[in-house]
Parts: sequence; structure tokens; C-alpha cells
Amino acid sequence: MTSENQPKAGHRDTPVSTAFREFMASGWAADDRSPTPRAEVADHAARRRAALSERFPGERIVVPAGGLKVRSNDTDFTFRPHTAFAHLSGLGSHAEPDSALVLEPAPEGGHHAVLYFRPPAPRDTEEFYTDSRYGEFWVGYRPTIADLESELGLTARHIDELAADLAKDEAAARLRVVRSADGKLAELVDTTRTQAGSPLSAEEQEEADEELARELSSMRLLKDAWEVGEMRKAVAATHQGFEAIIATLPEAVRKGRGERWVEGVFGLYARHEGNGIGYESICASGDHANTIHWTKNTGEVREGDLILVDAGIEIDSLFTADITRTLPVNGRFTDVQRRIYDAVHEAQQAGMEAVKPGNRFSDIHAAANKVIARHLFEWGLLPEGVTLEQTLDQENGGWHRRWMVHGTSHHLGMDVHDCQLMLREEYMDGELKPGMVLTVEPGLYFKADDLLAPEEFRGIGVRIEDDVLVTEDGYENLSAAMPRTSHEVEEWIARVSGAAGNR
Repeated sequence: MTSENQPKAGHRDTPVSTAFREFMASGWAADDRSPTPRAEVADHAARRRAALSERFPGERIVVPAGGLKVRSNDTDFTFRPHTAFAHLSGLGSHAEPDSALVLEPAPEGGHHAVLYFRPPAPRDTEEFYTDSRYGEFWVGYRPTIADLESELGLTARHIDELAADLAKDEAAARLRVVRSADGKLAELVDTTRTQAGSPLSAEEQEEADEELARELSSMRLLKDAWEVGEMRKAVAATHQGFEAIIATLPEAVRKGRGERWVEGVFGLYARHEGNGIGYESICASGDHANTIHWTKNTGEVREGDLILVDAGIEIDSLFTADITRTLPVNGRFTDVQRRIYDAVHEAQQAGMEAVKPGNRFSDIHAAANKVIARHLFEWGLLPEGVTLEQTLDQENGGWHRRWMVHGTSHHLGMDVHDCQLMLREEYMDGELKPGMVLTVEPGLYFKADDLLAPEEFRGIGVRIEDDVLVTEDGYENLSAAMPRTSHEVEEWIARVSGAAGNR
């Protein structure tokens, strides 16, 4: 059930004799691997599945992992499972492509979890040494059915059994699938539902699948203690990556094409400390910081500039941090840079103080936005005659948004922008509750060609972003160990640079 198949490369066809096949199948040591011990996450994943079971009683739920995607010819992009699959199965970076988790309605009520995947072929088969996607000769150790059952505490089966199992009994007409995870598997579900005589129209079936996707998205809104612990690990790893960046800033200046150097240094730590980057890193020096999604990272890093780094490490459980620091390349802010930076820090602190149970998610942006607007008003950047109250009018104002165009917060977890499929009234107007993890990230951006900005501001972009846990009585800044104020950032750079120089 691969998501994307490539034509076979004709130039690689090699005649294979019976003698050669027999030779390749012989002489291998017995596979005496012990089943994988039960994972710590297994009980947490089981609780998540139980909650989903209560939401959709009697329905067969299909959550695909997704398949490999071709990068070029016969090479694939690194596989990352669909987030809903990882969340419900407990499998993170070591999930197998083309797997599917099925919640099977149980006669006694509730659901049984069944994980379908392609286990390794025996070594006396051609698949072992000819299949470059699944053969262990090519891709190394792959889990057995016993491994996954032991590790996750659920039933595992060969993926070839999936189609027949989906079509069995009356539950075949009551199927839901995460459509976006695997298009071919979604087609199989559609066909199965139709053949089973589902009373729903095609449009109603798609609506039912969308309802499932929203539910799976909202399930990640409140983190349990284990998930918060994973977030702490992701933040700690990201902290190390930022300190590595600081230590190498002189090299980034010296070598040229320094944004790529900074990106590469962080990527090294991301791969060493976790599964990799949680999203494409933004390493934006000088005026590039004013391009909100600058991921090209092709520019120079120059003395006297600020470099805005927005980056996060995704750990093996697939939880990711999302942190931004704006750093003076030479270790010291100029007076103008500090003026802008301090305004953004004040706005961020106001946003953080709005993080408390009972407040709305949108209150975070409102609090930070008010500070941003006030500074721009006091600096005389708003059009003549426009008052602070007028620009803050959501319906008819917004002049200050020329220099702060994005939102101040988003939920964070296994996706960098987590829970995104929730309805607006549940997300933007939702009430903050203990266990939520979100970002607070205001900014100010003065493009080099912005003639409405003071000349000394042009080319300066600042964003400060931290990862915040909603607690019973307020918030905890999970990334508080990473300095935020302008003076603390200067001290941080001096300390890290000094330590690097003494190595």
C-alpha cells in the first residue's frame, strides 16, 4: 500500500540464476533477537485510543502512517509518520512506512487496536536482498510482529491482511479514515464502504472523515505529564542547538554564506540530539529577518547585523520545540537595535502574562499587540491623526500590523503548529486550560525598502519566541533557561563565546 510507486529502473535488471538465489539465501546466522520491551509510551497511547473509542462507538477507525515519498528517481525523503498515527500508536521516529492503525469495534464494547505493517521478509526470500525499500539487506533491521506487539501492547498483523479485515462484517459500512495521511488507503476505505452498503453519500462520508481528523487534532490540545516531559526534552535539546549557533557566529561571518552555516550547525544538533528539525529553520540575518518565512538561508552574516533564528528540535517521540532568538552578531546591540528589541520583549512579556486558565487563546495576541501598537504610536509611525484606540480597532483599524503582520501564538506539540484542524471557535476563541503548550512570539519588522519606517529602523527585524505551558495558576516558560532581555542576551553571547574560545 505504498503512497507513491516508481517505475522500475530498467538498466538495473540483472539475470538471477537459481544457484545465485540459493547462495544468497544461505549462510545467515539465526535471528535470535528478543522482542522489544514494552515502551513507556504504550500506556499513554492506549489511553488516547480509549478516549477516541468513546467518541466513535461501533465504528472502525483507520489511521494510516503514510508512505514513502520519492525525492529523486529511486531515493526517498526521510519518512515521518502522520502525527495522528504517531500519537495513537506510540511509534515516533522508528515507525514503519505504509503502516496503518485500525481501531476495531469489539463485541463487548470499545475497540481493539490492530497495527498493520510490513514485517521483514525471511532471509531465504528474494525480498530480503532485492527490495531496496523494505529488504533488510538494504535498509537494516526492521521490527517483527512480535516486536511491535511487545513494544506497544496491541495486536500486529501483516499489511496484506488489511483490505480483507476492513471489509469484514457490518462494521465495513461504518468506516472512518484519516484521508490526508494516505490517498490510496483512503480510496480503499471509500470502495469498502460503498461495497458494504454504507447509508452515507460520498459527501457525507468525507464529512465523517473530516470530523475524525478534527477530533484527532483536538485530542492533542491538552498534554499529560509524559507529553510535557517530552516537550521539556525538545526544548532542552533546542537550547543546546542555539548555544552551538552562538559559539560559531564568528565562523559564520568569516566563511561567507553564513546563514547556511548557522542552519547547518543547528541541523547537526537536531540530528544528534533528536530525530531532526521540527520544521525548516529560519536563519535570517539583516534584512532577511523581515521576511517572516525566510527559509532559503542563503545570505551573509555580517558584523553589526542582527540574526533572527527561528528553530526547533524534534525529538524521537516527534514532539518539537519552536523557539526564536534575535542575536546581535558581534555580541552587542546598537542603541536602535536595542530600542526595537526591548519593545518586542515588553510585548512578549505582556503576552505571557495573558497566559492563564480562563483567558481565551486570542487574549495572548491582544495583550502583545497592544504593546506593539503603543510603541509604534509613540514612535510616530502610525498615519497622522490615527489614535492608539483606532489602530487597535479590530474591524476598522490595524495600521500597526504593517510592522507586526503575524499572530502571536499557536499551539505546539507533535506538530509545530499543532491542533490546526480545530474549528476557529475552539482554537482562537477557546479557553486556556492547564496542560496546553503554546508559543508567545511577537515581532517587529522594518523592511529595508519601507519608506514609512524611520531610516535608522530599516533592515531591522526582531522576533522573540518561547514555549509556554499553561499551569493551574498561570504559566511556565519551558524555555526560560534561554535568555530573553537584551542585556541577558549580550551576557549569554559573551559567556558562550568565551567558553568556545577556551576550548
